[in-house]
Amino acid sequence: MSGVVIHLPRGKGDTGGETHGEAVTLRLGPGEVARFGRGSAAAPVELRLDDEAISRLAGEIRVTDDHWQLSNLSPTQSYLVENPEGAGEYLRVPPRRAGAPIPFEFARVVLPTRRNTSVSFQVFAPDHVYLDADGLGGQWGSRTVTAYSLDETALYFLILVALCEPRLRDESPVAVPTTPQIVERLGAHPACARLTARAVSSHIDYLADEKMRISAPAEAGPRREARRNGKREAIVGLVLRFGLVREEHLALLPPRAGAAGQERGTGA
Repeated sequence: MSGVVIHLPRGKGDTGGETHGEAVTLRLGPGEVARFGRGSAAAPVELRLDDEAISRLAGEIRVTDDHWQLSNLSPTQSYLVENPEGAGEYLRVPPRRAGAPIPFEFARVVLPTRRNTSVSFQVFAPDHVYLDADGLGGQWGSRTVTAYSLDETALYFLILVALCEPRLRDESPVAVPTTPQIVERLGAHPACARLTARAVSSHIDYLADEKMRISAPAEAGPRREARRNGKREAIVGLVLRFGLVREEHLALLPPRAGAAGQERGTGA
């Protein structure tokens, strides 16, 4: 496991319903720790969560060789770790629980508040380790990791299939769908009813930076948009070249608009 990415969206540490602060993204390698809470001079934290119901030092995330752990340092509050892309799976981490192992590849850590909202941040854990299919009963040696570890049940994989669809259908040798086109394409999928352009962009960045390891320097303005287009094209080129997304994966997408009508017209 190469590490985890922790993302605190802008405004998630707010008070009184007002947005507060910029988004924070941390990358941790094995053995590294990130602390979260309201923070203070005596208890500095890497993730600052500004809510009066959250302890100054509320907890910590520790990365190991093959998973990450959550410690709940609150004496009274339980925390939830949700799998946003599952069927409602979650873990409850009770007060003072140290080193709870988290199995989800994409997780949302949720802390309670005294208002009708909660405070949360996201943890991405790429590069899970898998056993060799032909060596399950054989010699124990160094483990073989998957070069590109992709979960075909995850939302990011659905977005990846939508990115590759035109080339898989031989509709365009060059064009890659834009973010608004992906939102529209996946709109009829049950898991994408609330999918936003910002969420799609975040998943594309996650695919490029953590899954495909396609690095690009930060840009602003028009050059930033051009860089993002290049990132999408690089992702599609890489996954199609290695067969990570194939024609059979198109069945994961919702039917295209007009497809049913074309079939009725053909049968008439």
